[in-house]
Amino acid sequence: MAAYLYKAATMEGKLVEGSMEAPDLTAVSLKLQEMGLLPIRVGATARSSVLTREIPWPWKKRRVRRKDLLVFTHELHTLVRSGIPLDRSLAVLAKLAESATLAEVVSNVLRAVKGGKSFSEALGEYPNAFPKVYVNMVHAGEVGGVLEEILGRLTTFLETSENLRSYVVGALIYPALLSVVAVASITIMTVFVVPRFSAVFRDMGVPLPLPMAILQGLSDLVTRYWWAIVLAVVLTGAYLHRFRASTEGRIKWDRLLLRLPMWGDVVRKIEVARFSRTLGTLLHSGVPLLNGMNIVREILSNQEIAIAIEPIRNGIKKGEGIAQPMKHSGVFPPLAMHLIEVGEESGKLDTMLIQVAEVYDVEVRNSIKNMIAFFEPALILTMGLIIGTIVVSMLMAIFSINDVPM
Repeated sequence: MAAYLYKAATMEGKLVEGSMEAPDLTAVSLKLQEMGLLPIRVGATARSSVLTREIPWPWKKRRVRRKDLLVFTHELHTLVRSGIPLDRSLAVLAKLAESATLAEVVSNVLRAVKGGKSFSEALGEYPNAFPKVYVNMVHAGEVGGVLEEILGRLTTFLETSENLRSYVVGALIYPALLSVVAVASITIMTVFVVPRFSAVFRDMGVPLPLPMAILQGLSDLVTRYWWAIVLAVVLTGAYLHRFRASTEGRIKWDRLLLRLPMWGDVVRKIEVARFSRTLGTLLHSGVPLLNGMNIVREILSNQEIAIAIEPIRNGIKKGEGIAQPMKHSGVFPPLAMHLIEVGEESGKLDTMLIQVAEVYDVEVRNSIKNMIAFFEPALILTMGLIIGTIVVSMLMAIFSINDVPM
Protein backbone atom coordinates (compact mmCIF):
# COMPACT_ATOMS: atom_id res chain seq x y z
CA MET A 1 0.00 0.00 0.00
CA ALA A 2 1.12 3.53 -0.77
CA ALA A 3 1.23 6.46 1.62
CA TYR A 4 -1.04 9.42 0.87
CA LEU A 5 -1.21 12.93 2.27
CA TYR A 6 -4.68 14.32 2.89
CA LYS A 7 -6.31 17.57 3.85
CA ALA A 8 -9.87 17.34 5.12
CA ALA A 9 -12.40 19.42 7.01
CA THR A 10 -14.71 18.64 9.90
CA MET A 11 -18.39 19.56 9.72
CA GLU A 12 -17.53 22.57 11.90
CA GLY A 13 -15.13 23.81 9.23
CA LYS A 14 -11.86 22.96 10.97
CA LEU A 15 -8.94 21.89 8.79
CA VAL A 16 -7.31 18.51 9.43
CA GLU A 17 -4.08 17.33 7.79
CA GLY A 18 -2.31 13.99 7.95
CA SER A 19 -1.10 10.92 6.09
CA MET A 20 -2.63 7.51 5.57
CA GLU A 21 -1.67 4.22 3.94
CA ALA A 22 -4.23 2.88 1.49
CA PRO A 23 -4.43 1.00 -1.84
CA ASP A 24 -5.52 4.10 -3.81
CA LEU A 25 -6.97 7.62 -3.58
CA THR A 26 -10.57 6.35 -3.51
CA ALA A 27 -9.86 4.21 -0.46
CA VAL A 28 -8.40 7.24 1.35
CA SER A 29 -11.50 9.33 0.59
CA LEU A 30 -13.86 6.58 1.79
CA LYS A 31 -11.90 6.07 5.00
CA LEU A 32 -11.91 9.80 5.73
CA GLN A 33 -15.68 9.92 5.22
CA GLU A 34 -16.07 6.99 7.65
CA MET A 35 -14.10 9.07 10.17
CA GLY A 36 -16.60 11.91 9.74
CA LEU A 37 -14.20 14.08 7.74
CA LEU A 38 -14.75 15.77 4.41
CA PRO A 39 -11.80 15.07 2.03
CA ILE A 40 -10.70 18.23 0.26
CA ARG A 41 -7.33 17.27 -1.20
CA VAL A 42 -5.73 13.83 -1.37
CA GLY A 43 -2.42 13.08 -3.05
CA ALA A 44 0.62 10.83 -2.97
CA THR A 45 3.43 11.83 -0.66
CA ALA A 46 6.23 13.75 -2.34
CA ARG A 47 9.47 15.13 -1.03
CA SER A 48 9.76 18.86 -1.21
CA SER A 49 12.65 20.04 -3.32
CA VAL A 50 13.91 23.14 -5.03
CA LEU A 51 12.51 21.84 -8.30
CA THR A 52 8.96 21.43 -6.95
CA ARG A 53 8.88 24.59 -4.88
CA GLU A 54 7.65 27.82 -6.40
CA ILE A 55 10.43 30.43 -6.24
CA PRO A 56 9.24 33.97 -5.37
CA TRP A 57 11.33 35.90 -7.91
CA PRO A 58 11.45 39.59 -6.95
CA TRP A 59 10.54 40.74 -10.49
CA LYS A 60 7.68 38.27 -10.83
CA LYS A 61 4.28 39.92 -10.49
CA ARG A 62 2.22 38.49 -7.67
CA ARG A 63 -1.00 37.18 -9.14
CA VAL A 64 -3.45 34.31 -8.84
CA ARG A 65 -2.71 31.68 -11.46
CA ARG A 66 -5.48 30.01 -13.44
CA LYS A 67 -4.57 26.68 -11.90
CA ASP A 68 -4.88 28.11 -8.37
CA LEU A 69 -8.27 29.60 -9.20
CA LEU A 70 -9.46 26.25 -10.55
CA VAL A 71 -8.33 24.40 -7.41
CA PHE A 72 -9.94 27.05 -5.19
CA THR A 73 -13.26 26.84 -7.03
CA HIS A 74 -13.30 23.04 -6.97
CA GLU A 75 -12.54 22.89 -3.26
CA LEU A 76 -15.07 25.63 -2.43
CA HIS A 77 -17.72 23.70 -4.36
CA THR A 78 -16.86 20.55 -2.38
CA LEU A 79 -17.19 22.36 0.97
CA VAL A 80 -20.41 24.23 0.12
CA ARG A 81 -22.00 21.07 -1.32
CA SER A 82 -21.25 19.30 1.97
CA GLY A 83 -23.26 21.87 3.91
CA ILE A 84 -20.41 23.88 5.42
CA PRO A 85 -21.32 27.61 5.59
CA LEU A 86 -19.61 29.95 3.14
CA ASP A 87 -17.59 31.84 5.75
CA ARG A 88 -16.21 28.65 7.28
CA SER A 89 -15.44 27.29 3.83
CA LEU A 90 -13.46 30.41 2.96
CA ALA A 91 -11.60 30.22 6.28
CA VAL A 92 -10.59 26.63 5.51
CA LEU A 93 -9.45 27.51 1.99
CA ALA A 94 -7.45 30.51 3.19
CA LYS A 95 -5.37 28.11 5.30
CA LEU A 96 -5.31 25.45 2.58
CA ALA A 97 -4.13 27.67 -0.31
CA GLU A 98 -0.61 26.81 -1.49
CA SER A 99 -0.22 30.22 -3.13
CA ALA A 100 0.52 33.03 -0.68
CA THR A 101 -1.19 35.51 -3.02
CA LEU A 102 -4.39 33.44 -3.18
CA ALA A 103 -4.37 32.92 0.59
CA GLU A 104 -4.18 36.68 1.11
CA VAL A 105 -6.98 37.34 -1.39
CA VAL A 106 -9.27 34.68 0.13
CA SER A 107 -8.63 36.07 3.63
CA ASN A 108 -9.60 39.55 2.44
CA VAL A 109 -12.72 38.18 0.73
CA LEU A 110 -13.67 36.40 3.96
CA ARG A 111 -13.18 39.63 5.90
CA ALA A 112 -15.42 41.50 3.43
CA VAL A 113 -18.14 38.82 3.63
CA LYS A 114 -18.11 38.96 7.43
CA GLY A 115 -18.34 42.75 7.12
CA GLY A 116 -21.70 42.49 5.38
CA LYS A 117 -20.81 42.36 1.68
CA SER A 118 -22.15 39.68 -0.60
CA PHE A 119 -19.75 37.04 -1.87
CA SER A 120 -19.86 38.39 -5.43
CA GLU A 121 -19.21 41.96 -4.25
CA ALA A 122 -16.19 40.77 -2.27
CA LEU A 123 -14.85 38.87 -5.28
CA GLY A 124 -15.41 41.90 -7.52
CA GLU A 125 -12.85 43.87 -5.50
CA TYR A 126 -10.11 41.61 -6.92
CA PRO A 127 -10.52 41.66 -10.73
CA ASN A 128 -6.96 40.39 -11.24
CA ALA A 129 -7.81 37.22 -9.31
CA PHE A 130 -11.46 36.69 -10.25
CA PRO A 131 -12.50 37.46 -13.85
CA LYS A 132 -15.71 39.34 -14.54
CA VAL A 133 -17.39 36.20 -15.85
CA TYR A 134 -16.58 34.49 -12.53
CA VAL A 135 -18.04 37.31 -10.44
CA ASN A 136 -21.22 37.55 -12.52
CA MET A 137 -21.87 33.83 -12.32
CA VAL A 138 -21.43 33.88 -8.53
CA HIS A 139 -23.82 36.85 -8.37
CA ALA A 140 -26.41 34.94 -10.41
CA GLY A 141 -26.01 31.97 -8.06
CA GLU A 142 -26.54 34.15 -5.00
CA VAL A 143 -29.65 35.78 -6.45
CA GLY A 144 -31.12 32.43 -7.52
CA GLY A 145 -30.11 30.62 -4.35
CA VAL A 146 -28.11 28.06 -6.33
CA LEU A 147 -24.53 29.01 -5.41
CA GLU A 148 -23.53 25.36 -5.04
CA GLU A 149 -24.67 24.55 -8.59
CA ILE A 150 -22.98 27.65 -9.99
CA LEU A 151 -19.67 26.73 -8.34
CA GLY A 152 -19.92 23.32 -9.98
CA ARG A 153 -20.48 24.91 -13.39
CA LEU A 154 -17.61 27.32 -12.78
CA THR A 155 -15.34 24.39 -11.96
CA THR A 156 -16.27 22.68 -15.23
CA PHE A 157 -15.90 25.94 -17.16
CA LEU A 158 -12.45 26.70 -15.76
CA GLU A 159 -11.26 23.12 -16.16
CA THR A 160 -12.33 22.94 -19.81
CA SER A 161 -10.79 26.33 -20.61
CA GLU A 162 -7.52 25.41 -18.88
CA ASN A 163 -7.34 22.05 -20.69
CA LEU A 164 -7.69 23.78 -24.07
CA ARG A 165 -5.11 26.41 -23.16
CA SER A 166 -2.67 23.77 -21.89
CA TYR A 167 -3.09 21.78 -25.09
CA VAL A 168 -2.38 24.80 -27.29
CA VAL A 169 0.70 25.80 -25.26
CA GLY A 170 1.98 22.22 -25.08
CA ALA A 171 1.53 21.67 -28.79
CA LEU A 172 3.59 24.78 -29.64
CA ILE A 173 6.52 23.93 -27.35
CA TYR A 174 8.27 21.55 -29.76
CA PRO A 175 8.13 23.88 -32.81
CA ALA A 176 9.40 26.72 -30.60
CA LEU A 177 12.33 24.62 -29.33
CA LEU A 178 13.08 23.49 -32.86
CA SER A 179 13.19 27.11 -34.02
CA VAL A 180 15.55 28.07 -31.17
CA VAL A 181 17.87 25.16 -31.98
CA ALA A 182 17.84 26.10 -35.66
CA VAL A 183 18.74 29.74 -34.99
CA ALA A 184 21.42 28.74 -32.46
CA SER A 185 22.99 26.20 -34.83
CA ILE A 186 23.12 28.63 -37.74
CA THR A 187 24.52 31.40 -35.52
CA ILE A 188 27.29 29.17 -34.15
CA MET A 189 28.34 28.04 -37.61
CA THR A 190 28.25 31.56 -39.02
CA VAL A 191 30.02 33.32 -36.14
CA PHE A 192 32.55 30.69 -35.01
CA VAL A 193 33.05 27.99 -37.64
CA VAL A 194 33.15 30.04 -40.86
CA PRO A 195 35.75 32.63 -39.61
CA ARG A 196 38.17 29.90 -38.48
CA PHE A 197 37.75 28.11 -41.76
CA SER A 198 38.36 31.33 -43.70
CA ALA A 199 41.51 31.97 -41.67
CA VAL A 200 43.08 28.87 -43.23
CA PHE A 201 42.73 30.42 -46.70
CA ARG A 202 44.13 33.75 -45.52
CA ASP A 203 47.20 32.01 -44.05
CA MET A 204 47.76 30.26 -47.37
CA GLY A 205 47.30 33.50 -49.30
CA VAL A 206 44.53 31.90 -51.35
CA PRO A 207 41.41 33.90 -52.28
CA LEU A 208 38.14 32.59 -50.90
CA PRO A 209 35.72 30.91 -53.32
CA LEU A 210 32.53 32.90 -53.95
CA PRO A 211 30.23 30.85 -51.64
CA MET A 212 32.71 31.10 -48.77
CA ALA A 213 33.27 34.81 -49.46
CA ILE A 214 29.52 35.38 -49.12
CA LEU A 215 29.42 33.43 -45.85
CA GLN A 216 32.46 35.31 -44.56
CA GLY A 217 30.80 38.62 -45.37
CA LEU A 218 27.71 37.55 -43.47
CA SER A 219 29.88 36.42 -40.56
CA ASP A 220 31.73 39.77 -40.51
CA LEU A 221 28.43 41.62 -40.56
CA VAL A 222 27.09 39.68 -37.57
CA THR A 223 30.38 39.86 -35.66
CA ARG A 224 31.00 43.59 -36.14
CA TYR A 225 27.46 44.89 -35.94
CA TRP A 226 25.86 42.43 -33.52
CA TRP A 227 25.00 45.34 -31.24
CA ALA A 228 23.07 47.02 -34.06
CA ILE A 229 21.18 43.79 -34.77
CA VAL A 230 20.30 43.39 -31.07
CA LEU A 231 19.29 47.06 -30.86
CA ALA A 232 17.10 46.72 -33.96
CA VAL A 233 15.38 43.65 -32.47
CA VAL A 234 14.80 45.43 -29.15
CA LEU A 235 13.46 48.59 -30.82
CA THR A 236 11.20 46.53 -33.09
CA GLY A 237 9.87 44.61 -30.10
CA ALA A 238 9.27 47.84 -28.16
CA TYR A 239 7.51 49.41 -31.15
CA LEU A 240 5.27 46.37 -31.64
CA HIS A 241 4.47 46.31 -27.92
CA ARG A 242 3.53 49.98 -27.96
CA PHE A 243 1.61 49.51 -31.21
CA ARG A 244 -0.43 46.65 -29.74
CA ALA A 245 -1.02 48.63 -26.54
CA SER A 246 -2.97 51.30 -28.44
CA THR A 247 -6.61 50.62 -29.31
CA GLU A 248 -6.19 51.20 -33.03
CA GLY A 249 -2.94 49.23 -33.16
CA ARG A 250 -4.43 46.27 -31.31
CA ILE A 251 -7.35 46.12 -33.75
CA LYS A 252 -5.02 46.23 -36.78
CA TRP A 253 -2.78 43.57 -35.25
CA ASP A 254 -5.70 41.24 -34.45
CA ARG A 255 -7.14 41.80 -37.93
CA LEU A 256 -3.78 40.76 -39.38
CA LEU A 257 -3.72 37.61 -37.22
CA LEU A 258 -7.11 36.56 -38.58
CA ARG A 259 -5.84 36.90 -42.15
CA LEU A 260 -2.72 34.78 -41.66
CA PRO A 261 -2.80 31.43 -43.47
CA MET A 262 -3.59 28.51 -41.12
CA TRP A 263 -2.94 30.47 -37.92
CA GLY A 264 -5.85 32.86 -38.57
CA ASP A 265 -8.20 29.89 -38.76
CA VAL A 266 -6.92 28.59 -35.42
CA VAL A 267 -7.35 32.00 -33.76
CA ARG A 268 -10.91 32.31 -35.07
CA LYS A 269 -11.86 28.84 -33.80
CA ILE A 270 -10.32 29.53 -30.38
CA GLU A 271 -12.34 32.74 -30.04
CA VAL A 272 -15.57 31.07 -31.23
CA ALA A 273 -15.07 28.30 -28.64
CA ARG A 274 -14.37 30.88 -25.91
CA PHE A 275 -17.37 33.01 -26.91
CA SER A 276 -19.74 30.02 -27.02
CA ARG A 277 -18.59 28.40 -23.78
CA THR A 278 -18.63 31.65 -21.80
CA LEU A 279 -22.01 32.85 -23.08
CA GLY A 280 -23.56 29.39 -22.75
CA THR A 281 -22.33 29.03 -19.18
CA LEU A 282 -23.59 32.51 -18.27
CA LEU A 283 -27.04 31.88 -19.76
CA HIS A 284 -27.25 28.49 -18.07
CA SER A 285 -26.42 30.21 -14.78
CA GLY A 286 -29.24 32.73 -15.13
CA VAL A 287 -27.30 35.76 -16.37
CA PRO A 288 -29.42 37.83 -18.85
CA LEU A 289 -28.40 37.62 -22.51
CA LEU A 290 -27.50 41.33 -22.86
CA ASN A 291 -25.35 41.26 -19.74
CA GLY A 292 -23.75 38.06 -20.97
CA MET A 293 -22.84 39.70 -24.28
CA ASN A 294 -21.10 42.55 -22.43
CA ILE A 295 -19.06 40.08 -20.38
CA VAL A 296 -18.16 37.97 -23.40
CA ARG A 297 -16.88 41.02 -25.27
CA GLU A 298 -14.44 41.77 -22.45
CA ILE A 299 -12.99 38.25 -22.27
CA LEU A 300 -12.35 37.86 -26.01
CA SER A 301 -8.66 38.26 -26.87
CA ASN A 302 -9.06 39.20 -30.53
CA GLN A 303 -10.41 42.76 -30.71
CA GLU A 304 -11.53 42.37 -34.33
CA ILE A 305 -14.00 39.71 -33.18
CA ALA A 306 -14.83 41.62 -29.97
CA ILE A 307 -15.90 44.66 -32.02
CA ALA A 308 -18.41 42.46 -33.87
CA ILE A 309 -20.19 41.78 -30.55
CA GLU A 310 -21.63 45.32 -30.32
CA PRO A 311 -23.78 45.06 -33.51
CA ILE A 312 -25.01 41.67 -32.28
CA ARG A 313 -25.93 43.20 -28.93
CA ASN A 314 -27.77 46.05 -30.69
CA GLY A 315 -29.67 43.49 -32.77
CA ILE A 316 -30.73 41.68 -29.59
CA LYS A 317 -31.99 44.99 -28.16
CA LYS A 318 -34.11 45.51 -31.29
CA GLY A 319 -35.68 42.09 -30.88
CA GLU A 320 -33.86 40.43 -33.78
CA GLY A 321 -32.57 37.61 -31.59
CA ILE A 322 -28.94 36.52 -31.63
CA ALA A 323 -28.61 34.29 -34.70
CA GLN A 324 -29.56 36.87 -37.33
CA PRO A 325 -27.18 39.64 -36.13
CA MET A 326 -24.39 37.05 -35.83
CA LYS A 327 -24.88 36.11 -39.48
CA HIS A 328 -24.50 39.75 -40.52
CA SER A 329 -21.27 40.10 -38.50
CA GLY A 330 -19.40 37.81 -40.90
CA VAL A 331 -17.14 36.65 -38.07
CA PHE A 332 -18.63 33.33 -36.99
CA PRO A 333 -18.25 30.15 -39.09
CA PRO A 334 -21.36 28.69 -40.81
CA LEU A 335 -21.46 25.59 -38.58
CA ALA A 336 -21.52 27.70 -35.41
CA MET A 337 -24.24 29.90 -36.89
CA HIS A 338 -26.39 26.91 -37.79
CA LEU A 339 -26.13 25.34 -34.33
CA ILE A 340 -26.85 28.65 -32.57
CA GLU A 341 -29.86 29.25 -34.81
CA VAL A 342 -31.22 25.80 -33.96
CA GLY A 343 -30.64 26.45 -30.27
CA GLU A 344 -32.47 29.79 -30.42
CA GLU A 345 -35.44 28.28 -32.24
CA SER A 346 -35.71 25.35 -29.83
CA GLY A 347 -35.35 27.52 -26.72
CA LYS A 348 -32.13 25.75 -25.71
CA LEU A 349 -29.62 28.41 -26.66
CA ASP A 350 -27.42 27.85 -23.60
CA THR A 351 -27.14 24.11 -24.24
CA MET A 352 -26.43 24.61 -27.93
CA LEU A 353 -23.73 27.21 -27.20
CA ILE A 354 -21.95 24.71 -24.97
CA GLN A 355 -22.27 22.19 -27.81
CA VAL A 356 -20.71 24.71 -30.21
CA ALA A 357 -17.82 25.20 -27.78
CA GLU A 358 -17.21 21.45 -27.59
CA VAL A 359 -17.29 21.14 -31.38
CA TYR A 360 -14.75 23.94 -31.84
CA ASP A 361 -12.54 22.64 -29.04
CA VAL A 362 -12.08 19.55 -31.18
CA GLU A 363 -11.65 21.73 -34.29
CA VAL A 364 -8.92 23.76 -32.55
CA ARG A 365 -7.04 20.61 -31.55
CA ASN A 366 -7.27 19.20 -35.08
CA SER A 367 -6.21 22.51 -36.66
CA ILE A 368 -3.20 22.85 -34.37
CA LYS A 369 -2.25 19.22 -35.04
CA ASN A 370 -2.42 19.83 -38.79
CA MET A 371 -0.50 23.09 -38.51
CA ILE A 372 2.29 21.47 -36.49
CA ALA A 373 2.34 18.52 -38.92
CA PHE A 374 3.11 21.09 -41.64
CA PHE A 375 5.53 23.37 -39.78
CA GLU A 376 7.71 20.70 -38.14
CA PRO A 377 9.02 19.21 -41.41
CA ALA A 378 9.11 22.71 -42.94
CA LEU A 379 11.37 23.94 -40.10
CA ILE A 380 13.57 20.86 -40.32
CA LEU A 381 13.83 21.22 -44.10
CA THR A 382 14.66 24.93 -43.87
CA MET A 383 17.29 24.34 -41.19
CA GLY A 384 18.74 21.48 -43.21
CA LEU A 385 18.95 23.61 -46.36
CA ILE A 386 20.70 26.48 -44.59
CA ILE A 387 23.19 24.30 -42.70
CA GLY A 388 23.65 22.12 -45.78
CA THR A 389 24.47 25.19 -47.85
CA ILE A 390 27.11 26.24 -45.31
CA VAL A 391 28.65 22.76 -45.22
CA VAL A 392 28.64 22.42 -49.02
CA SER A 393 30.30 25.84 -49.32
CA MET A 394 33.05 24.66 -46.98
CA LEU A 395 33.54 21.44 -48.93
CA MET A 396 33.73 23.37 -52.21
CA ALA A 397 36.37 25.59 -50.64
CA ILE A 398 38.37 22.54 -49.50
CA PHE A 399 38.23 21.00 -52.95
CA SER A 400 39.28 24.31 -54.53
CA ILE A 401 42.60 24.12 -52.64
CA ASN A 402 43.65 21.31 -54.96
CA ASP A 403 43.38 23.75 -57.88
CA VAL A 404 45.86 26.16 -56.31
CA PRO A 405 49.28 25.99 -58.07
CA MET A 406 52.02 24.90 -55.68
